[in-house]
Amino acid sequence: MAGAVALLAMSSTAHTTEAAVPTIPRDWLGLLGRGQSAALRRSGLILSAEALAAVGFAAGLALGITHLADGPAVSAPWLILAAISASARGLIAMVAGRASATAALEIKSAARREAAGAIFSRSPGDRRTNGETMAAVVEGVESLDGYFSRFVPARTASTIVPAIIIVAVAVASPICAIILLLTLIPFIVGMWLAGTAAAEDSRRQFQALERLSGLFLDKVRALPLILAFQAEATETQALAKSADELQRRTARVLRTAFLSSGVLEFFAALSVALVAVYCGFNLLRLLPFPAPETLTLPRAFFALALAPEVYAPLRRLAAAYHDRQAAEAAAPAFVASRARAVRPIARPGDRAPAIRFTDVRIQYADNDDPIFDSFNLDLPSGSITAIMGPSGAGKSSLLNLLLGLAPLSGGEVWVDGRRLSDVDSFASLIAFAGQAPLIMPGSLADNIALARRDASPAEIARVAEIVDLAAPWDRVWAA
Repeated sequence: MAGAVALLAMSSTAHTTEAAVPTIPRDWLGLLGRGQSAALRRSGLILSAEALAAVGFAAGLALGITHLADGPAVSAPWLILAAISASARGLIAMVAGRASATAALEIKSAARREAAGAIFSRSPGDRRTNGETMAAVVEGVESLDGYFSRFVPARTASTIVPAIIIVAVAVASPICAIILLLTLIPFIVGMWLAGTAAAEDSRRQFQALERLSGLFLDKVRALPLILAFQAEATETQALAKSADELQRRTARVLRTAFLSSGVLEFFAALSVALVAVYCGFNLLRLLPFPAPETLTLPRAFFALALAPEVYAPLRRLAAAYHDRQAAEAAAPAFVASRARAVRPIARPGDRAPAIRFTDVRIQYADNDDPIFDSFNLDLPSGSITAIMGPSGAGKSSLLNLLLGLAPLSGGEVWVDGRRLSDVDSFASLIAFAGQAPLIMPGSLADNIALARRDASPAEIARVAEIVDLAAPWDRVWAA
């Protein structure tokens, strides 16, 4: 079908800049959580207060049990201290959890607004499907919850709590403190190795999730065509293949997580066992070497009760380590959306710009033939140009390129000497009337001003004057 399209554009003399976008996931996560950094730090410090409650519980339990023979009046205060300390630990965990959950909710809301905004300002170079970008908005944002609500506070507590516990154990038994410190090293190394091994698996899992989301959304949109061409079996097979790939990658992540948990639990159990063996043989005076200290029952019981507490925050950190990997795996999708978002152009000036296409190439997919290749065209300033051709020749693709709806695969488009690849889109400076326009409820002036919701009253009045010149029915309302 032959057609003619008039392309009207207005130039801009102002220049805008964009803040640098972090390309490393951790940098982006740190930037994202900067607004709630104080709340997250406070949550980690509150969680670290569990160390004091643990010391109180161990002291009360050790002294309360050893004084049972002296009567309830002597042991009761210590047992009450143990009960109060245990209750305090639950209260501390609840307060810290609520604080971190609130901070994570604020961070997720900001990330979701940013990711959703990036969907409506995608550049021509962004070849991701809508399903992939929606996966970033939905699944990617939700993956941030565990990172900020569990991992970040646990990371703070894991650096403070073990030090406090080991110092408290050293007061009762320096040898037990040395055992805990030495076994802590392979525990940390094992956790680091497990995290490194699972990082790549987590990244591939999120990529598979993005692909499946994009494929599913595309198939739902094209469902009438699929039914019309009786391609249900083929498309079902494609969806099943993507779902199986996601299942395999998820199973690989879980397998690595379970293996790492087993290794960490082994070192934690080994440490507690070594402390128990040393304390027991020291109390029985059966050590095969000269003991540098002589333990009493309260001191040995206190050290043994605190031994598992050294690894409690590290276990919590290890359990939340997958949350960190999931967030870092989703971060590149956010960074890409933010980096590829259309950088705004300032308000137009008084004249239409000159547009020049130089060796332009438009190709929607790598395995498809290009719509255009080595396309050249000069549009002088202030001119009205008709682009004519049969249906499928690429007229709409050429206009979509300026609107940011088609990829600039090669060449360059110049608008008043400015590269399209530098500013990504001139959509805010273009008036476009398609073959099937969508009329929103409101006046014609309201519909024309949809692209400029921040238009001043004077500009809106000017639009109304233009509508009056074009047609006398500018107050027609859509049904």
